[in-house]
Amino acid sequence: MATDQIPVSLEGREGEGRRALITGLRGFTGHYLAQELSAAGYRVFGTAMPGDELGPDMFAMDLCDREAVAAVVDEVKPDVVAHLAGIAFVGHANVEAIYRVNVAGTRNLLEALAAGNHRPTSVLLASSANIYGNASVAVIDENVPAAPANDYAVSKLAMEYMARLWMDRLPITIVRPFNYTGVGQTENFLLPKIVSHFRRNEARIELGNLAIARDFSDVRMVARSYRRLLAAAPAGEAFNVCSGRSHSLANLIDMMGEIAGYRIEVQVNPAFVRANDVLQLTGSNDKLSAVIGDLAPTPLFDTLRWMYGA
Repeated sequence: MATDQIPVSLEGREGEGRRALITGLRGFTGHYLAQELSAAGYRVFGTAMPGDELGPDMFAMDLCDREAVAAVVDEVKPDVVAHLAGIAFVGHANVEAIYRVNVAGTRNLLEALAAGNHRPTSVLLASSANIYGNASVAVIDENVPAAPANDYAVSKLAMEYMARLWMDRLPITIVRPFNYTGVGQTENFLLPKIVSHFRRNEARIELGNLAIARDFSDVRMVARSYRRLLAAAPAGEAFNVCSGRSHSLANLIDMMGEIAGYRIEVQVNPAFVRANDVLQLTGSNDKLSAVIGDLAPTPLFDTLRWMYGA
């Protein structure tokens, strides 16, 4: 079996005869969530940006086009919705677009879902652990006050507050994923960049702030968590999605050196050091596991080895 395939779960076909809509299905996470939901019996529909390649049960949709969003929702009539579409890169250059897509675009989707004749039983909105900013606690749970430190994080927190306006009409669950990675993630994210350098046997790599430490998960665990939350439908709640353990940049480089069999020279490029960078993010997944069961997080070493060998 190919390493990026998700085995069919024996937990039950909770999606049999049901329709799932994934916004941003062509994105990194959407691919894996579509596999999870299909294996659970759902018929999976997805959206992509106008101009992207489409396939069966795929729709071109710009989140900022209210009429287009309403038309897709009306045609699909989804039983569950996973809203993954949006701008997910913290360093995205167009700040106005970050707010327009992540806040106003999400509002367009919720408006369409609430106005439709077929109400979904579960709506999952992807926020971000970046909303916590530079928290003063070692391990972040869902009760830690938000303190966003960049425009991306502010947009996600604003999206959460906006979503509260719809919680009396829609069964909304918010997820706050910490960093996660896997095969297919683009190289403007940290771990794919590191892995690709080692795959090319590069002698050196330029990185940003070496002091940062992140809680990294495997994308397959994240997709599994999203599927289980869609089935459980804990409306009105927010959940961290994380491994519960953080790794420093130095640790990541050491692991990749062991996998690739050589050491790489690391150079700090000041251009890669962001102002107001969040130094450490380590999450608690206790609330999540209490609702959906054991997460069985994949060790980061195994995820890196999967990415290196892909």
